[in-house]
Amino acid sequence: MGLGLLASRALRSSRVFNSPNHRNALIRTIISTPDLNKPEVTAAVQPEPDLPPRTPVGGARVHITNPEDVIEVFVDGYPVKIPKGMTVLQACEIAGVDIPRFCYHSRLSIAGNCRMCLVEVEKSPKPVASCAMPALPGMKIKTDTPIAKKAREGVMEFLLMNHPLDCPICDQGGECDLQDQSMAFGSDRGRFTEMKRSVVDKNLGPLVKTVMTRCVRFATEVAGVQDLGMLGRGSGEEIGTYVEKLMTSELSGNVIDICPVGALTSKPFAFKARNWELKGTESIDVTDAVGSNIRIDSRGPEVMRILPRLNEKLLLSIARSDLDLTNLHLELEYLAGIQEDINEEWISDKTRFCYDGLKRQRLNDPMIRGADGRFKAVSWRDALAVVAEVIHQVKPEEIVGIAGKLSDAESMMALKDFLNRMGSNNVWCEGNGPHPNADLRSGYLLNSGISGLEKADVFLLVGTQPRVEAAMVNARIRKTVRATQAKVGYIGPPTDFNYDHQHLGTGPETLSEIAEGRHPFSSALKSAKNPAIIIGAGIFERKDKDAILSVVESITKQGNVITPEWNGLNVLLLNAAQAAALDLGLVSESEKSIGTSKFVYLMGADDVSLEKLPNDAFVVYQGHHGDRGVYRANVILPAAAFSEKEGTYENTEGCAQETLPAVPTVGDARDDWKIIRALSEVAGVRLPYDSLGAIRSRMRTVAPNLLRTDEREPAIFSPLLKPDCSEQISKEPFGVAVENFYMTDAITRASKIMAQCSSLLSKK
Repeated sequence: MGLGLLASRALRSSRVFNSPNHRNALIRTIISTPDLNKPEVTAAVQPEPDLPPRTPVGGARVHITNPEDVIEVFVDGYPVKIPKGMTVLQACEIAGVDIPRFCYHSRLSIAGNCRMCLVEVEKSPKPVASCAMPALPGMKIKTDTPIAKKAREGVMEFLLMNHPLDCPICDQGGECDLQDQSMAFGSDRGRFTEMKRSVVDKNLGPLVKTVMTRCVRFATEVAGVQDLGMLGRGSGEEIGTYVEKLMTSELSGNVIDICPVGALTSKPFAFKARNWELKGTESIDVTDAVGSNIRIDSRGPEVMRILPRLNEKLLLSIARSDLDLTNLHLELEYLAGIQEDINEEWISDKTRFCYDGLKRQRLNDPMIRGADGRFKAVSWRDALAVVAEVIHQVKPEEIVGIAGKLSDAESMMALKDFLNRMGSNNVWCEGNGPHPNADLRSGYLLNSGISGLEKADVFLLVGTQPRVEAAMVNARIRKTVRATQAKVGYIGPPTDFNYDHQHLGTGPETLSEIAEGRHPFSSALKSAKNPAIIIGAGIFERKDKDAILSVVESITKQGNVITPEWNGLNVLLLNAAQAAALDLGLVSESEKSIGTSKFVYLMGADDVSLEKLPNDAFVVYQGHHGDRGVYRANVILPAAAFSEKEGTYENTEGCAQETLPAVPTVGDARDDWKIIRALSEVAGVRLPYDSLGAIRSRMRTVAPNLLRTDEREPAIFSPLLKPDCSEQISKEPFGVAVENFYMTDAITRASKIMAQCSSLLSKK
């Protein structure tokens, strides 16, 4: 034995000898205290275990309405307080322990069939599935024991038994739960040597590519279609459609996100890019008025895909055993009030797959129509000079400005200010009708809030088809109907809902019967605790819209539609720009302004009717796609799309949100408000803002709620303050606001994927 080794042993022995706190110390001091023999004194002086604070997994939250329903469990010796009814897996998440899982999803029903979430519970003879086991008071859960590890390794071995080992060419590679969990919880070898089973690819349509049961539960519970199911038994069991048909849900793309393996992938994204090559940008969707939270993944100048983004303010994270429960419910009620929960974690297929339209039919350069009718590319200076020269040659009352359905609040503010300085106040947004009621915000907002619809027990849908107008709002209604058996009454043309409903009628006459109490559904509205009336924005285009709204308001006075705690009178908007346009006061002075106009400024307005426009009128089209508006234009000014600029949008419930630039602009395009600002200077009426911050300061003086992003600004005044209307309702039935769900704006009409969906999935 060397001298160095002997010296190190001697030093180690001396440290042990001199350390009274070491478990292997040779000498320890024994102190006898007679008072500690009493149990009450012992409990009082016993020190609390010094456990480091833990962060809940993935922002796990706890909503406790009654402090008496709190129980305490121990996860790996760590005490955590949770409400009754929580599962063992949820308790582990709050305690900061991540439990592997494949079949469990927080927004779907519990299946408990993957067995990957096995944990050890004290006094239990075998490991239990934590996703299906309810937590009990005092339960001691162990997640990192040899028994739990061995059980997970065995489950993982079975799951990989028929895996094709094609990870290098699988689109899920790099973001696959099966890869991550097999690396973290699996074994380093397998014992299966038989031939692997193969399954023929299913044709689910142009969106989902297939090579677990999460997708089945999503299709049944959230999407409301019975397209997917389990076929076969034992080793021959597989997921598929019962008959050879396509998946017809407007939410079918979400099965790609919830699939934990590479069994369901995006067909348009197949073999295009790897996730580590992409740059993610948080933004919002503008294809409807919901404002779904999304993440735009781009590579260089091209948008590669769009994914949903969870944007919820957390209610509370409980991970301390010394939590004061006396004021807990008060804090939770306050926090629940500011929770923003728009699209949960789902998005519609139109939102997810319209991205290829951002690179097709784009306008790259300013253009002027020549004498031969052909467009010629010119410089910005020449294009703005021509527009400024023409606008000074017409009378102020002959100038009209129309904002498109994809316009942001900044550009609409600039357009209104510019035309006001030119002496015209004929500025409006397409979709709001000739004379929108913009005096009270409660008259054009979803006053219940999107998440607040889950509190309703009776729905009355008036002239609206949420499944095609706002797919995420329709998913909320379906969720409420499944959870609480809420009644749904519908007035409008025959349509296909994915939940039980009563078709009450097709026109406003049915509304009059309900208001007068002559319809059987009126008793359901009167007896409901939280009734919700949802009016479609399509009635804004009707001449009798004021009379219809007056009848609806008379219905609200008969029940609990509007109370101090609940506002169930809602308007479901169609377009992303409608709410902000009404907040900013984009309201036309004359209903016949188009027919008498000589100068029309179309800012992305492609769906406005120009049939009554005089032939000698001068039309300026400012937009990002060569859509319908360019056919009548004399000058084209290229603008940036929503994925290329920073802008403010307000959704149908009154929540202001921002888009962020994910990719650079195309060609010589510019932001909308910058184009109008430059035009104002050339025209000699220079607008007083040169930056985004300056124009937002201007917006603060008109609509300050648009600057409080990610906060829902509820309407203060009740819509019942409006004077009574003496007009008579028409017998004309309600029409269809959205003819084709997949092609509603310039971006979706330019999308090749949306064209395929329209031809294959739309019911004609």
